[in-house]
Amino acid sequence: MKTEKMRKYYKFFAYIVLVLLINLVGLTLFFRLDLTRDKLFSISDVSKEVVNTLSEPLTLHVFFSKNLPAPHNNTERYLRDLLKEYSVYGNKFFNYQFHDVSVSEGDESEDARRNREMAENYGIYPLQVQVVEKDEVKFQKAYMGMAMIHGDMVEKLPAITATEGLEYQLTSTIQKMNNKISALLRIKDKIKVKLILSSSLNVVAPYIRVEGLGDIPAKLKTSIDKLNEKNFGKLEFIHMDPTKNPGLMAEIEKYHPLKLEWPELKDPMGPTVPAGMGLAGIVMEHGDKTLELQLIQAVNVPLFGTQYKLPDVKQLEEAINKGLENLININEDIGYLADHGTLPLFNAAPGQQNPDVITNFHNLVSQSYSFKPVNLKKDELGDKFKTLVIASPGDQMSDYALFQIDQFLMKGNSLAIFLDSFSEVMPKQDQSYYNPTQGPYYIPLNTGLEKLLSHYGASLRKSFALDESCYRQRMDQRYGGGEQPIYFAPIIEGQQVNQDLDFMKSLNQMVMLKISPVDVDQKRLDEFGVKAHKLISTTDKGWEMKGKINLTPYMIQPPAESERASAPLAYVLEGEFPSYFKGKPVPEKPAEEETPEGEAAKKEETPKADLSKIQRDIQVIERGKPGRIFLIGTSEVLKNPLIDNEGKSQNAIFMMNVLDYLNGREDMAVMRGKQQTMRLLEEGRGGTRSFIKWFNIIGLPFLVAIAGILVFFRRRIRKRRIQAAFKH
Repeated sequence: MKTEKMRKYYKFFAYIVLVLLINLVGLTLFFRLDLTRDKLFSISDVSKEVVNTLSEPLTLHVFFSKNLPAPHNNTERYLRDLLKEYSVYGNKFFNYQFHDVSVSEGDESEDARRNREMAENYGIYPLQVQVVEKDEVKFQKAYMGMAMIHGDMVEKLPAITATEGLEYQLTSTIQKMNNKISALLRIKDKIKVKLILSSSLNVVAPYIRVEGLGDIPAKLKTSIDKLNEKNFGKLEFIHMDPTKNPGLMAEIEKYHPLKLEWPELKDPMGPTVPAGMGLAGIVMEHGDKTLELQLIQAVNVPLFGTQYKLPDVKQLEEAINKGLENLININEDIGYLADHGTLPLFNAAPGQQNPDVITNFHNLVSQSYSFKPVNLKKDELGDKFKTLVIASPGDQMSDYALFQIDQFLMKGNSLAIFLDSFSEVMPKQDQSYYNPTQGPYYIPLNTGLEKLLSHYGASLRKSFALDESCYRQRMDQRYGGGEQPIYFAPIIEGQQVNQDLDFMKSLNQMVMLKISPVDVDQKRLDEFGVKAHKLISTTDKGWEMKGKINLTPYMIQPPAESERASAPLAYVLEGEFPSYFKGKPVPEKPAEEETPEGEAAKKEETPKADLSKIQRDIQVIERGKPGRIFLIGTSEVLKNPLIDNEGKSQNAIFMMNVLDYLNGREDMAVMRGKQQTMRLLEEGRGGTRSFIKWFNIIGLPFLVAIAGILVFFRRRIRKRRIQAAFKH
């Protein structure tokens, strides 16, 4: 008996030791299983690496009000879980803390008041959220922001109102801070912040309602001193007053500050202001790079004329901090072809709106990369970036320009080509006669890139892809209401998106516009050993418009079913491409056209030695390293109507994911796509839909009834067996 008792005690203590060991192992080992399709509730590998390789303390101060209404309470819960997982994979330098900043009436909590002051010091202010209580809609103030302190550097997320893309925001911000610290430590010369402000403007400032202009130099110097504490003292403040020192005008002429001139102003209530002139602006310089900021904003308001506004000090601080990031190149570079008639990144002049401008796309790219304009007519591509974006070239490219692009690809780099098959030309309107059906006409476009792409195994069809699955425009009730299908704006969703590639998995609905189908020569690609990935295509109900193009919506009629078929719209080719110039002589660089000013300057130049006979030996790379080509048959996908400025639309995510993939940052593209939680049901055929409908109405109740009958008979049989057993 004693032996049996001792054995029980031994087992009991052994179980206790085992439980303790399991808990000790659990403290050091972490395992989590996320069964969602895009791993929505676990952080990506790139996030784990970022927080695990921190070399300086990173502290996240999270300011959230308590008892927030839905859906904001879910946002706070998701953020807590997310930061908890960051801390599991982070090293000793990663820390986070939640602060209660409740703003309810009558709240006298000292901690809450102190936390609110801390939040506002970091530039995080309350937002208004809608609350529904007792059938009443109310608004309350709530803090939902975060300050990130890395070393002496501070970044903020002032409004965390949704869970979508939150991990991407956190990880990309941490990476940005790391890059900024490295870039600041790397530079030797200081970044000069030049305040160009004429003291003559002080007398006229009250008349243009710009108060406090004379205090700007002292306030801006204080702001620069504060910024220097967070940027390793790399800023230098310089005040340039051309009124007191007219000799500065020669240096200021190369900038473009706001220039104000005024006649003599007679004030019956005060002294007369003599006629004069003044300059106002801020210039940031580092090496040969210059960035100009507005000091006084001039806005033309109808009926009221020109209104002048002076930004506050915090706005100037943020603008200078952002300008610093642009000057020191904290992001990786991406090349952008800026000549040969490509799409402009900016409006030509303030106030002028260019429908072809791609500012939204540029702003989104600038969050992760820095665009480097390339002029192939003057410069060479070089090796300063991995990816070159070519957006809708309209001019014929010389063989020398094509040679530069070809050799750039041969070096193992990537090309993102947005090519249009047609040039859109607007007809001249006769003012005495208006024809509403007369729209633009389309001329087939050939730039020279076509022969280069054909050699690599890809080509564009001279047609537009149309689809019955398309964007539908709501019509005004005055014109009968209803919806007008825009067949040349196909909607790409479901099976039309290639889900085999990781960076495409989260995309499920996009809109294209005026897009041409893309073909690949599979036999040629197999011969080269190059892989082709079809990214998007039209549905089986699509067709093409070729020959005479007329995109007037109500004049387009879908063809018969037999004439419809799916068409590929975008491809990624990757592999070792053979050079188009293999076995060919290196093209000569075309002579630059001389302007009259250039010719005059040449005549004034001192005669120099003739260097035209000095030649360099250029070796053609005949077989390239592994590179990538993205080709899509439209440039409309880059323009502002199809890409939102916040980057949350499917089109914007598609474009950014493609650039990340071409630039070797596929992990960032996958993480960005995790914000897309919407999942569309696949559209079934008529018979399938009817079967599912009637199965839910009749089939499920019938199966439940059958299951009930089977259970009834099973219990009855069991009951009889028990009765029979006890009779004996």
